[in-house]
Amino acid sequence: MIKRTAKYICAVSAVVGLVIATHGNEIRTSEKGLLLIGNAEGCQQKPYQCPADILTVGIGTTGSVEKIETNKIYTLQEIADLYAKGIKQAEKCVNTYANGQAMPQGGFDALTSITFNVGCGRLKNSTLFKMARQGYSKTMCGQFERWIYAGGKPLKGLIERRQKEKALCLGS
Repeated sequence: MIKRTAKYICAVSAVVGLVIATHGNEIRTSEKGLLLIGNAEGCQQKPYQCPADILTVGIGTTGSVEKIETNKIYTLQEIADLYAKGIKQAEKCVNTYANGQAMPQGGFDALTSITFNVGCGRLKNSTLFKMARQGYSKTMCGQFERWIYAGGKPLKGLIERRQKEKALCLGS
């Protein structure tokens, strides 16, 4: 169970708007992709321990993106800046290991979403990325549904997220 205080929940759409306004020329992920990721992750201005027991803030930002100050209440602009930084890291991974430059927008957005969630280290040698390196295909999009487990069990939130990523990928 994620321990979040309603007082510190922020609007994903507001953060995505700030990302587009302040970092739109630095990222390729579309507004649709940013909203898919943001709505799956949620938004929290106060740091919390995620289900994997990792200190997290904003829209899924962890210490792998930037050091998180435990007792700080982050502004929406700070969250947008951290979110953009995390998206850039995920995009770099997709471009490096999954032929991202050749992906249609929906495929790129879906690959960026799963990378943002799972991490580059777990995906770079995956079947999904191997298929992506061969080029976009509907078969590649079917691989998203395999990534629904946490702690050896399928999670409802991951099942829903992967279905949305697959649909985004197929809509390319």
